Amino acid sequence: MNGLVHDQTRDPTRELASFLAELSYARIPQHVVERCQAYYLDWLGSALAGRNHAPIPLFEQYSKLMGPSDGGCQQLTDRRMTSPHFAALVNAAASHVVEQDDLHNSSVLHPATVVFPAALATAQDLGSSGRDLITAAVAGYEAGIRIGEFLGRSHYRVFHTTGTAGTLAAAVAAGKLMELDTDGFVNLLGNAGTQAAGLWEFLRDAADSKQLHTAKAASDGIVAAYMTQSGLTGAKHILEGPQGMAAGMSTDADPSRLTDRLGERWALVETSFKFHASCRHTHPAADALLALMQREALTHGDIETVTAKVHQAAIDVLGPVVHPRTIHQAKFSMGSVLGLIAVHGDAGLASFRDHALQDAAVAAFAQRVTMQLDSEVDAAYPRRWLGRVDITTRDGRRLSAAIDEPKGDPGNTLSRDELEAKFRRLVTFSGAATDDEVIKLIAHAWNLAAVTRLEPLL
Repeated sequence: MNGLVHDQTRDPTRELASFLAELSYARIPQHVVERCQAYYLDWLGSALAGRNHAPIPLFEQYSKLMGPSDGGCQQLTDRRMTSPHFAALVNAAASHVVEQDDLHNSSVLHPATVVFPAALATAQDLGSSGRDLITAAVAGYEAGIRIGEFLGRSHYRVFHTTGTAGTLAAAVAAGKLMELDTDGFVNLLGNAGTQAAGLWEFLRDAADSKQLHTAKAASDGIVAAYMTQSGLTGAKHILEGPQGMAAGMSTDADPSRLTDRLGERWALVETSFKFHASCRHTHPAADALLALMQREALTHGDIETVTAKVHQAAIDVLGPVVHPRTIHQAKFSMGSVLGLIAVHGDAGLASFRDHALQDAAVAAFAQRVTMQLDSEVDAAYPRRWLGRVDITTRDGRRLSAAIDEPKGDPGNTLSRDELEAKFRRLVTFSGAATDDEVIKLIAHAWNLAAVTRLEPLL
């Protein structure tokens, strides 16, 4: 058990709930609104990229079997209309499967893949506006990120934070569209937190549970919101209570993170876009290796060994993947990712599909890659994700490279043009929308604040 000690004169859960209840569109700075629209576009691309990608058809099949077929909420991958619960479930699974959805560094949370499915489904169900959706998404990001930070590094060693904290983030987004008051949000957090789950063990077996984590987080968030609105009460201290989430899921929880500069620090804008189509723990080393090879004009055949100097969480998550058996598992293999970078100069969706498991040169390079815990990198994590690689060349040279902000981080972000290009790549990869629909979806995302009523997007 976590011997959680905090200031008994404060009630951080209620302080967070009060902020969420009082948040309005008018209180959100314009740069946060614009950034939210960018994350929304990025999420739409990830969701559409999941069309026909295993195991997403299984989620669609489950929805067809168990859910209504005449609701007002749309599953983006198969365009089926259904209830908020099942639309959120399918869209959340789909938007996490190609590993291109956003990530917040210090919470190690993928906010978009749980927040937007719950928010969009609820907004379509209630006939909400684009501004309502933005406000709900901002609330979900701000709450989810702080809860992820509160649970700490120890939580992430065993629990997939996007499945756990993500359940509360999704619930907050849906609850905000229902205009819950402070007491409502306290109960909502209690009802969402008691459902929170998601364990990393799936990765050892190349299992599909990662998509179940996000699907359940979003749909359980919907359950929590609709049930709370109907009067279901929840634990008032589900986060920091003696038998709450921190007690069972963390050894380094910090309650002060729950209320960190609420209304002043907009955690949403700290979120990173994903450039490579792989686990974010591979990105810093991938960027460093690419920079080194370009600087020294090296080919993969010139390199004898690569040492990726990493933080402990990278070893915890990537270490179990020794011999990847699926494309998705290869995205959690440092060797496979760096092999794609070295041989093909790219770790995008097409490269994984065409080369991750089939290319002998990639496989051979992967065997020459090792990970090493580095004190500087580990001390900076999770606030900063540093990239450090050392290589030896076949002619005996020892070379190093370092990057401090991976591509996609707020300080090295994707431009509007790059985000639109990424969106087009994602949709082209799956064939989920026509060229005309792509143009309309891009315009829809950038003009979300002007949408008067959320209708089916496709």
